Amino acid sequence: MWHVGIDVGGTFTDLFALNGETEETVSAKVLTTAEDRSIGVLEALDSANIRPADIRVLVHGTTTATNALVERSYPPIAMITTEGFRDVIEIGRQRRQHLFDLRQKRPEPMVARRLRFTLACRLAASGEDIRPFDAEEAAGAARRIKQLGIESAAICFINSYLDSSHETQMRDILRAHHPDCHIALSCETVKKFREHGRFSTTVIRAALLPVMTRYFSRLRDGLKSNGFAGSLLAIKSNGGMMGVDLAIERPEELVESGPAGGVAYARYLSQTTEFSNIIHTDMGGTTFDASIVDQGEGLITHDYQLEWEIPISIPMLDIRSVGAGGGSIAWIDSGGSLRVGPQSAGSDPGPACYGLGGEAATVTDANFVLGRLDGTLGGKMTLDAEASMRAVTNIGEQLGLAPLETAEAIILITCESMAQAIKLLLTDRGRDPRDFVLASSGGAGPMHACFIARAMSIPRIIVPSHAGVASACGAISMDIRHDLEAFYYAPLTDADFAHLNRLYAGLESEGRNLLSLDGIGEDKMTVVRHAQMRYVGQLWEVLTPIRDGELSAAGAQEIADAFHAAHDAEHGVKSPTFPVELVSIGLTASGEFMRPASSAAPDSAAKAGETSTRSVYFSGLWHEIDIHAGEELQAGVTITGPAIIDYQHSETVLPPATHATIGADRNLIITLDETD
Repeated sequence: MWHVGIDVGGTFTDLFALNGETEETVSAKVLTTAEDRSIGVLEALDSANIRPADIRVLVHGTTTATNALVERSYPPIAMITTEGFRDVIEIGRQRRQHLFDLRQKRPEPMVARRLRFTLACRLAASGEDIRPFDAEEAAGAARRIKQLGIESAAICFINSYLDSSHETQMRDILRAHHPDCHIALSCETVKKFREHGRFSTTVIRAALLPVMTRYFSRLRDGLKSNGFAGSLLAIKSNGGMMGVDLAIERPEELVESGPAGGVAYARYLSQTTEFSNIIHTDMGGTTFDASIVDQGEGLITHDYQLEWEIPISIPMLDIRSVGAGGGSIAWIDSGGSLRVGPQSAGSDPGPACYGLGGEAATVTDANFVLGRLDGTLGGKMTLDAEASMRAVTNIGEQLGLAPLETAEAIILITCESMAQAIKLLLTDRGRDPRDFVLASSGGAGPMHACFIARAMSIPRIIVPSHAGVASACGAISMDIRHDLEAFYYAPLTDADFAHLNRLYAGLESEGRNLLSLDGIGEDKMTVVRHAQMRYVGQLWEVLTPIRDGELSAAGAQEIADAFHAAHDAEHGVKSPTFPVELVSIGLTASGEFMRPASSAAPDSAAKAGETSTRSVYFSGLWHEIDIHAGEELQAGVTITGPAIIDYQHSETVLPPATHATIGADRNLIITLDETD
C-alpha cells in the first residue's frame, strides 16, 4: 500500500509516494488545475500510476486557503461582536507598515462594516457578566444575517476567552434561525486575550469554513469515486498533520499548509544529515518561502500576519514568503526601473515558454534564454524558445538592454529579493547565518541557490535528493500534531501553581483525545508543555519550555531560568534580575507517524553518470558546460562549476567558482569558492 504526499502549489501540483511493502518511491509533477485544485490531485496520482484504491494514507498540503484569503475569493462574512468593538478589525493596532509613507493604504477589512452587528451584552476583564445576554436582540441579528443570505459568521465578544457563554448562546440562536450558516466562535478559535488578533483569526476561520468545506468535499468525493478507502490527512501550518474532518472545522490552521511540508522535509534532513541548523528555502512557480530549522525543530511564531494588520494568532511555523517564483512576471515601474513579481503567470497561461498563451517575461523565461533550463522540463513539455526570447526582448527594449543582459538582470533582481527575505527572517529571530547551511528546494529553487547564498555570505548549500518535490516528500515524514493553548496571566512570583497544574492537565487530556481521534495509539503520543512569558512591562512574549510533572512554587526559579535562556536565544539579551510573568500556557500533543525510507544505498564506487553539454550564459559570457543526470550520480562524485545537474523535477545550477559533492544519501552538498 502507498503512503502519498501531495503539495498543491500555485503553478504545479507535486507528488511523492512511498510503498510501505516494497519501499519503492515514485514522484510526479503536474500543472495545478486552478479552476478546481482537487482535479490536479487526481491527475498527479494518475501521472505516478498510483490507483487511489492502493493508497493507505494520503497527506495533503494545499495553498487553497491562502489563495482564497489573499485573493479575497470567499463568500461575504458577517461578524457579531460586543457593542463598541465593531471596528476592532479595521482599527487594528495603529501601526504603520511604512513609517514615512504618507499615502499608504491599509488593507480592506475582511468584513464589510455594514455586515458587523453588535450586541449590548458585556463581560468584564475579570469574566463577570456586567451586561446580560439579550436573546431577543441576538435573534434580531440572526434574522438579519439570514435575510442577507450570508453563509458564514464570526462571533467575537470581548473577554469571551474567560467565559464562553455569551458566544455559545449567540451561536445557538443563529443556528436556529439560519441552520446552513457556517459559524466560528472566538472562544474556540483563540483562547487568550488581545481582541484584535482573536477577532481577526476568528474572521479568517469564518471566511475559510465554506471554502475549505467545499474543497475537501470535492477532493474526498473524487478520491472515493476512484476507490480510495485510506486515511486523508491535511498538513497544518504548525508543521504537523490532522484529519480532514478536523481540518474542515479549523481551516485557519491551513494557511501555510503547503510550505509547512517543505519545513518538515528540512526537519527530516536535520535528523539524517550532519546539518542540524538549516535555513530552508522553497522556490516554486509563484512564491519563495524561507524558514529556519534550529537544532532540528522549525521555529514557531504566534504573530503571523496574513496581510499588514491582519494577524493570525495561533501557533504557526515562522515562514516568510515573497512573490518570487518561476512564474513571477518582470515589469517596468513608473520610474522606469525593472521589477520582478509579485504578480505571477501561474499555471494558466504560465510563462511565455510554456506556449499556453502567456506573453509576459517571467523568471522561467529568463532562465531559458540564458540556457540554464532544460527545454523539456524533464520531459513534461516542449518549451517555446522563440516565445521566451520575444517576452524578454520586449522588456529589454523598454530598458535599452540586450536580451541576455535583461534576462540576467531579471535573475539577479529575483535572487536579491529572496536574499532579503532570508535576512529579514534571520534578523527577526536573532540568528546568525554563519551557524546555518542553506537548503534549497522547490522546482525553481536549486537554479538560484548559489546566487542567493553568495548574496548572504553562506558558504555551503544542501540540495536535497527530492528537492523538486520537497514539500510533498516532507508530507510523509510528518507527525500528527495539535497545539493547544489556555489563558493564564500572572507574575511568576504570584502564580497559582495548583490552578496551573489543572489547566495543563486539561490541555493534555484534550490533546490526547484529539490524537486518539486521529488514530494514534497511546504509546505513540508525546506531550510537550510550554508557556508564553515576558519580562514585566514588555508587550510581547517569548515561547518558553515548561517541564513535565507537577509544578510548584519551589520550581519557579527553574521556569524563570528557562525563560531567560529562551529570551537570550530569541533576542540576544537577557535580564535575570527583572521580574517575569506568564501570559498564556500551552502544549504540543504529537503522534508519531510513518517515516519515509531513506534513498537507496549508493554503489560502492563513485560514478559520475552520463553527461551532455549545453551553452549557458554567466556574467556576460557563454560557457559550454557539462549537464549531469542527477539521478545517476553516485556518492562521492565531485562536480566543479560551471555545470548543471538535471533532476527529474528540478535543475541545480552551479555557476563559476563553485563545486559540489554527492553525499551518501544522494543529497548534493555545494561549496562556494572564495572569489576576489
